[in-house]
Amino acid sequence: MKKIIAFVFVLLVFVSCKQGEVLKGNFIYYADAAVLQTDTIIYGVIINKKMHELDNQVQRYKTEVTDMVPVEIRVKIIPKPENEEGWPYQIEIKEILSISKPNPNTNDLIKIGK
Repeated sequence: MKKIIAFVFVLLVFVSCKQGEVLKGNFIYYADAAVLQTDTIIYGVIINKKMHELDNQVQRYKTEVTDMVPVEIRVKIIPKPENEEGWPYQIEIKEILSISKPNPNTNDLIKIGK
């Protein structure tokens, strides 16, 4: 019985690690750079097919090209290689879970120019 419970536990741990972590934050892709800003950390987003899929889906919520859009995504978190510049961690998008309309009442907008 103990062996069965241990096996099920190991299997559950393996499956949950394989699925990735769920992150909620604000996403932007602009000028060949993609970023996810959560409440505690900023991640560089690996530019691939899934990132472009997310960018296409958030376009309907943007009024400016520099708008960040709230998203919930399943990701694989990868530490930045020592010899590269950028954020401490990169993420590879595995699954798009939800996209929300940005709150127009937030006061965190920075406008450059006219």
